[in-house]
Amino acid sequence: MNSKKILVLGASSDIGIKLIKEILKKTDMEIYAHYSSSSSELKKIKHENLKIFKADFSKINEKNFNTNFKKLFKLKFDYFVNLVGYVKKSNFSNFTLKNVNQTFNINVFIPNLILSNIVKNMLKNKFGRILNCSSIGIKFGGSSQTYTYSFSKYAIEFIPTNFKEWAKKNVLINNLRIGVTDTKIHKKIGKDLNQRVKMIPINRAAKKIEIVKYILFLISQENSFTTGQTISISGGE
Repeated sequence: MNSKKILVLGASSDIGIKLIKEILKKTDMEIYAHYSSSSSELKKIKHENLKIFKADFSKINEKNFNTNFKKLFKLKFDYFVNLVGYVKKSNFSNFTLKNVNQTFNINVFIPNLILSNIVKNMLKNKFGRILNCSSIGIKFGGSSQTYTYSFSKYAIEFIPTNFKEWAKKNVLINNLRIGVTDTKIHKKIGKDLNQRVKMIPINRAAKKIEIVKYILFLISQENSFTTGQTISISGGE
């Protein structure tokens, strides 16, 4: 993966931070790390190969999309990882059109539009690795408070039929369905987390590094044959 460029959307998440640290430790790749509101942990990472940029997807629309990402699309990326995960409390009984539109715009539509632009260079160079990170919540229909989030993650797993043509040019795309992990978001669950962990056959939450290792493999040149797949890393759920 050396001397190439990677775009990481949602890089300020716990998994995103761990991923960036591992990439910087093992390669000389240029990382372009996106965040929407909070970047305190990202800013603590000092490295010449790390470029941080802000883009609030909730404020992106058809009129300003090209203006916001024009410079980004000129960079010609080789790798793409989508870790965006906007969560707004909602369940099936009370979700609103406003909520579902905002959630899909942030988690699905904007990341897909960005990908549709940067994949062009991958195809031209006959190399690219694309990974969308999803959630095990899809399997259970989301929790009582994360219906629209899980719904949007279900949509992000949709892989266009174009991937068959991309594969011929060594551009591979996959989904990673992530289970309960030892991140700040899951730790906020408190006592309920213990009950949630009991549902996992391995009987524990995943470690961030375990998730990151799968991400690194799927976007590496070592992955030369897996594409168009949704892979679960969820302790057996």
